[in-house]
Amino acid sequence: MQPLIVLVVVTLGLRAAGFAGVARLSSWPPAVRGGLAAMFVMTGTSHFVGMRAELISMVPPVLPEPGLLVTVTGVLELAGAVGLLVPRTVPWAAGGLAALLVVMFPANVYAAVSGAAMEGAQTMTLLPRTLLQLLFLAATLGVLRAYAPRRKGSVTGAAQDDLGTRPSSTVRVSSGGTH
Repeated sequence: MQPLIVLVVVTLGLRAAGFAGVARLSSWPPAVRGGLAAMFVMTGTSHFVGMRAELISMVPPVLPEPGLLVTVTGVLELAGAVGLLVPRTVPWAAGGLAALLVVMFPANVYAAVSGAAMEGAQTMTLLPRTLLQLLFLAATLGVLRAYAPRRKGSVTGAAQDDLGTRPSSTVRVSSGGTH
């Protein structure tokens, strides 16, 4: 539940900054992007600090090297969070994180079905875990859609223009002379 709280609070905080006049946050995609980045920093960090043993216990027994898998997924979550903050890598990061959410879903199913309890955390049944995962997936896919490269001739959205993820088609006027 904590990842959801981080996603919602940070997204709404960033969107509020947009309403207060911060031009780069004047639309939802950048706010959701920031919320996802904060969420993935939190979840990625938990792969190393605080919940590592619980996350290892969630790895289905048919998979090899649970500790290594938790380490790799933690690094990927942290890298994805950074990628969401770098304009040129937003589509790649969002797409990669969406894929990661799909790949990691079996661990959530295993934890819910097997009762692999997460000490100090609320044990969730399969339905709430699935709904949360779908929400996180929808958010990452929404960011991917908002920042994906468009074909030539298409209209780009405000999110791309505000954050400089698209080259602008500005006309430069020189004052004369040779260059």
